[in-house]
Amino acid sequence: MKRRLCLVVDDSLVVRKVARNHLKALGFDVDEAENGKVALEKCAATMPDVILLDWNMPVMNGVEFLRSLRSQEGGTTPRVVFCTVEDDAKHIEDAREAGANGYIVKPFDAMVIRAKLDPREQPEAFTSNN
Repeated sequence: MKRRLCLVVDDSLVVRKVARNHLKALGFDVDEAENGKVALEKCAATMPDVILLDWNMPVMNGVEFLRSLRSQEGGTTPRVVFCTVEDDAKHIEDAREAGANGYIVKPFDAMVIRAKLDPREQPEAFTSNN
């Protein structure tokens, strides 16, 4: 069975490492990017199956990245889940409008990641993880 690739896009090395550990335990291969610009470059080289995406990053933030990704050939394929401290309704709606498939509020754990990255969980993908 082919392993799925998840790209973790976050400017925090600590968050990327925690996410990497959880994702590997769930059977994902994991790649990392520290901002949206680097993430777009990685997607151009190899489109991931799933993207775990922070909102607030230097160079290119998460929403800018997602809008750009979704406009590119093949960019509608990855399941994109925001993973951010932004927990208000406006941010959640902006994420949905930009093309996100789900939303996780930091801090997160392996159970939350599993639920949000499973395509069968799509209807509940924008619910609170608290």
